[in-house]
Amino acid sequence: MSLLVVGGSGLLGLEVTRQALAAGRRVTATFHRHAPALGGADWRGLDIRRRDDVVALVGAARPRVIVNAAYRQADWATTADGAAHVALAAAAAGARLVYVSSDAVFSGAAVRYDETRAPDPTTPYGAAKAAAETAVKGIVPSAVIARTSLIVGGGASQHEKHVRALASGAVKGVLFTDDVRCPVHVTDLASALLELAASPHAGIHHVAGADAVSRYELGALIARRDGLDPAALPSGLRAGSGMPGPVDVRLDCAMTQSRLDTRLRGAHEFL
Repeated sequence: MSLLVVGGSGLLGLEVTRQALAAGRRVTATFHRHAPALGGADWRGLDIRRRDDVVALVGAARPRVIVNAAYRQADWATTADGAAHVALAAAAAGARLVYVSSDAVFSGAAVRYDETRAPDPTTPYGAAKAAAETAVKGIVPSAVIARTSLIVGGGASQHEKHVRALASGAVKGVLFTDDVRCPVHVTDLASALLELAASPHAGIHHVAGADAVSRYELGALIARRDGLDPAALPSGLRAGSGMPGPVDVRLDCAMTQSRLDTRLRGAHEFL
């Protein structure tokens, strides 16, 4: 199966690329600024804000499957418009599309969300992801839209780096004890995305970890794994901090997990 990984230089995209290469697939992967030092893939520079460039690349690569893991939180044109450009190119090429979305599409008012819940974002990033989901569903009805949560793994994620910086005193800040998500290991997420790509399933799927933990609890687990003192991590409350966005969002993944051989581990297990 030939595969195009859009956003292949990011944490998730790189793991999808690694796993696909290990499975013997032909992989084209994109980067925005610098190509990663991962051999075996055909690395191509791409700005998904440029629709014609996306269409040209998909036409040249002729993938059977496209996994779109590209985003920029502060950039509507990348997160929303770019997702539409990839969907249009996938439709024109007749390619299977897996689009990676986020739990940011929810407000947190319901706390627990399964795949049937409608988005109700409260941040620009959440609104961009919700708009991208709508575009993908309308352009490629057979696509998989995979909503996920905090992605952790191998020490390379932003959250892991932030925890180490906080523990060492290199940066100031706190980890919120009331900000709850369902963190997922990057290897589990990448495996699940590739499995969904090869399946007949379509529509919304929730692909997150089995445990609902606060950012502080997650930080303490990371610190213990890395031989750091969790007591060195400053804690605080998000409520009343003035920081926008949902506080407690828990993705219910029961339906999606029933369709997968990949087991979506919880943070207490993988850390």
